[in-house]
Amino acid sequence: MPSKKTPPRPPRQVPAQAENAAVEPTLHRQSRSSPQVTQDYGAIIPMPHGMDQKIVASSVGMLNQVLADTMTLRDMYKKHHWQVVGPTFNQLHLMYDKHYEAQVELVDALAERIQILGGVSLAMAADVAEETRIPRPPRGRESAPVQLTRLIDAHTLILKESRDLADKADEAGDSGTNDLLVSQVVRCNELQVWFLSEHLVSAMPV
Repeated sequence: MPSKKTPPRPPRQVPAQAENAAVEPTLHRQSRSSPQVTQDYGAIIPMPHGMDQKIVASSVGMLNQVLADTMTLRDMYKKHHWQVVGPTFNQLHLMYDKHYEAQVELVDALAERIQILGGVSLAMAADVAEETRIPRPPRGRESAPVQLTRLIDAHTLILKESRDLADKADEAGDSGTNDLLVSQVVRCNELQVWFLSEHLVSAMPV
C-alpha cells in the first residue's frame, strides 16, 4: 500500500511592515530584553561647539544628503572597477579603484563631521538607497563610455549640491562644514570628474 505524501506547507506570510523592520540582535532575543536606540536618526545631541541647534540641525541634514550620494558614488566606482572590459581595461580598472579609495576617505570625513555636530550619520546600504539622488545603475555590465558617463553625472550632482550647501553653511556661521565641503568634497570631486572626462573623450573620439 503506497504511503501518503505529506502535502507541502504553504509559504509563510510575512507582514509587509515586518519585512523592512529592524531585526533585534540575537543576544537581545535570547535574553528577552529589548535593544535600545540611544539616539534617533534626525535627533541632535547638544555639543560644546558654540553653534545654535537650528544651524546644527540644518548642517546635519545637508551633510547626510551629501553622505548618501557620496556612498552611492563610492560603490558605483567599485562596481565599475569589477565590471569594466575593453581595450582601456587596465587604465580604467586602476583609476576606478584609486577614485574609490578617495571617496572612502570622503565618506569617513562626512560621517565624522555629522557625529561631531551631535547628529547621527547614515550608515546602512538600504538607508542610503532611500536617500541618494543618484540614479541606480543596472546590475549588469555596461560599456566603458556608459560607465564613465554615469560617474561624471554623479560627480556633477555632488558638486552642485556641495557648493550650494557650502554657501548655506558659510552664511549660517558653520565654518567647519563649509571648509569640509569646499576643501575636501568639492576639490576631490572636481579632480576626479576631470580625469573621467578626459578618459571619456579618448573613449569616444569625434
